[in-house]
Amino acid sequence: MGWQTRVSRYVGWKAGRQRMKVQKFSLSDAKLVKSPGQDADVYVGNLVDETTGGPVTIGYGRYAPGQALTETMAVDDTMIVLEGRLSVATSDGTVTAGPGDIVYMPKGQSVTISTDEEGATTAYVTYPHWAEARES
Repeated sequence: MGWQTRVSRYVGWKAGRQRMKVQKFSLSDAKLVKSPGQDADVYVGNLVDETTGGPVTIGYGRYAPGQALTETMAVDDTMIVLEGRLSVATSDGTVTAGPGDIVYMPKGQSVTISTDEEGATTAYVTYPHWAEARES
């Protein structure tokens, strides 16, 4: 990414950051779309991100039953499981999470996220913005 793009994004972020206010979101506010670059049946809906001037990305995710995706985390990602169950496997082992559980996945960690026959609905917060990290 060139310096002009970085300056433009910084200026936009700075201006947007000044406009941010307290907001409440619900799952119904998210426009879920297929997760970019994924073959799995996984959908995401950002509610706060670089386009809204937020310093982090916040949104909801929906994992269909029996899905698995593997990737190296481009950002620090925190998921809160709202419904269903999912497992996150790394070279260190596997954690399984259900409603109310929080899973933290650090930048650089290779993970495989999978669901059983229930699927899962999550809320997430990433830093920095995951869309920008994928472009880099």
